[in-house]
Amino acid sequence: MRRKASLVLLALAVFCAAVSPLLRWYAYPRLAKVPAGQYQDMVLEARNATLLDYGTMKAEKVSRVTVVQTLKGNVEASEAIERSAGRDVVVWDSLSYVEGPDGTMVSKLPERYIFDAHSQEPVHATGESVDGDPVRRDGIEFKWPFRTEKRDYEYFDAQTRTTAPIHYKGTQDFRGVEVYYFEQTIPWTEVPFPRVMPVKGVTAESVARTGTTRWYTTVRRFWVEPVTGAPVYGEEIHREELRGGTLLDGRDKVTAFSGHVRMREDYIDSTVSLVKSNRTVILLMTTYLPWGLLVLGVGLLSLSLYLEARGRRPDDPAPAGRPEPEGVTA
Repeated sequence: MRRKASLVLLALAVFCAAVSPLLRWYAYPRLAKVPAGQYQDMVLEARNATLLDYGTMKAEKVSRVTVVQTLKGNVEASEAIERSAGRDVVVWDSLSYVEGPDGTMVSKLPERYIFDAHSQEPVHATGESVDGDPVRRDGIEFKWPFRTEKRDYEYFDAQTRTTAPIHYKGTQDFRGVEVYYFEQTIPWTEVPFPRVMPVKGVTAESVARTGTTRWYTTVRRFWVEPVTGAPVYGEEIHREELRGGTLLDGRDKVTAFSGHVRMREDYIDSTVSLVKSNRTVILLMTTYLPWGLLVLGVGLLSLSLYLEARGRRPDDPAPAGRPEPEGVTA
């Protein structure tokens, strides 16, 4: 009986030892991916900001500027690209919508971001764009890779349509979550006017004909949970100016927008909660289950060897004081 139990335990030990590395090195790389149909939104605010009044063409202090960012997975587009790319692809249609304190539109910037579902590397395909302009991204945007490393990454800036390093600045604690802090500075750069202007009848082309140009700079900051690669918090110190041309009535420049844009408090709480739950799922596949199965396998193997040794032990000698049975003679 002990021998059979030993063999069963040995088989279970081998099974646990085999499944442990398969979970980490085979299942995890295939199962850990961004879902194609994901939808999320985020609200950010810049309080006591400076905003251009296009009626008077003067910069004014306002109580609040709100930025609503949405990311919507386009499943149909991703499936079409997957057939030609031969890998799992995610297509995000995003929109950054900026409104003033009275709810009127200040600007909106639509994007289509196409990337590998597993590595988050950009996938170059038809439709990749910013504000309707075709672009070719290099580097990440919106999300870091799973198992983010303590190093600099290339990050795409939608306003300038260029890629620049975003620097790892250290490890911090953000509301009970260990995060990596990254920072990117975009110097003053001339950028296109948005296709949809806040003034009815005014177009980017008509403004460009006045000789007035649009300039932009920002300091971009992200606090990224490294296991999931998801930012739990982000902010920007954002500035825009209009420079030169007849539109400014002889002035060299005027501030179009200036403010410290931060995530709204209720969205911080929901984001941290979501990232924590996703982090647990990934750690189950990469740490908890592999190591747990390995430890269980070692324990089962030890128990199997113990039972096998007990099964092979010779019979115990008769207790002292009990007479040995006498032989029977003919």
